[in-house]
Amino acid sequence: MSLSKGFEIEMYTGTPQGEIVGLSDKIVEALDGFVREPDSRNVEYITKPLHSYERLLCALVRPRQQLRHYLKQLGDYTLIPGSTLSLGRSDRFFRSDPTNPYHDYIEQTYGTKVVTASVHINVGISDPELLMRACRVIRTEAPLFLALSASSPFLDGKATGYHSTRWGLFPHTPAHVPLFESHAHHIQWVEQQLAAGTMQNVRHLWASVRPNGDRRPYDLNRLELRICDLVTDPISLLAITALLEARLLQIIANPEIDPLTQSIFSPEELLTITANNEAAAAVASLDAPLQHWQDGRTIIARDWIQQMYQEVWAIAKQQGFSCFLSPLHKILREGNEAQQWLQLHSVGVDSGRVISQAIIAIQERELELEDKLCSPSMV
Repeated sequence: MSLSKGFEIEMYTGTPQGEIVGLSDKIVEALDGFVREPDSRNVEYITKPLHSYERLLCALVRPRQQLRHYLKQLGDYTLIPGSTLSLGRSDRFFRSDPTNPYHDYIEQTYGTKVVTASVHINVGISDPELLMRACRVIRTEAPLFLALSASSPFLDGKATGYHSTRWGLFPHTPAHVPLFESHAHHIQWVEQQLAAGTMQNVRHLWASVRPNGDRRPYDLNRLELRICDLVTDPISLLAITALLEARLLQIIANPEIDPLTQSIFSPEELLTITANNEAAAAVASLDAPLQHWQDGRTIIARDWIQQMYQEVWAIAKQQGFSCFLSPLHKILREGNEAQQWLQLHSVGVDSGRVISQAIIAIQERELELEDKLCSPSMV
């Protein structure tokens, strides 16, 4: 049994030198499949839920190629990697839709802390109680996925001390989100937040993981992992997704995997451990010392990921997607995007040069993948 998978990809637009320029109002008017974010400097595209990784690869690459073609018509513009305003202008908001009252609230409440680029990974699980258990497990393990994806070590041209500045600064809202014990618990909690105003609408739940669906919180059909920084290399993103899917298949097959029953800690203690782990992964990503949710032992993020990989490899192989899981080895060996950028920065390459080199690298990678793998039958 494979699960359906889809992505929400937020990306910045700007110049080949790395200056981020707001173009989303024009993009959304001109191209189908793209939606605006509150700030005009990033734009989002959403892939349809698919089971096949080969088709997912094309669903990731094709809209970018379409967007790149359109940006060339507007001028010398391109797509910019990273999850923060790496080279500057974090001091002000550039509204994409000045008439939208929800955007008013976001700008006034959070400022440019929310002007980030990221990837949200949605995986289909239709049984609501199974979905809640999956969310409980993946929420406690979400720091591992942040560690693999970190790509925001710079802000306003400076190294910040974070590997994921985005997650380090992002306003996690509401401030206290429980480990939902059941679907009924989730419904009751969301209704309470809406009544109290701590959530402005059902989308205003910005935790690392949330249950999602067409009529939240009542009709739910997927787990949404929201913690990941933008992963510009499609092969790396599919490897992270394959790890998530294989782990979810393991959880589905074994009802005993549940932090509410398998941990020595209370639910509130688990929330504290998870928050601390998220903060540690935002700072040091794969090198972060984390506390395991089961028994509290300290384990380096890279080692925990390696253990999980070994546990779920057979599941991925049985389901026919282990070849998409195996590129995780390269990330663990060579580091995520933030670590690679910081390595260059440590030997004297300034942040602007790091970003401009990355812009060229992702464009070349997309062309290579489109030529090799995106045959018409896969569209």
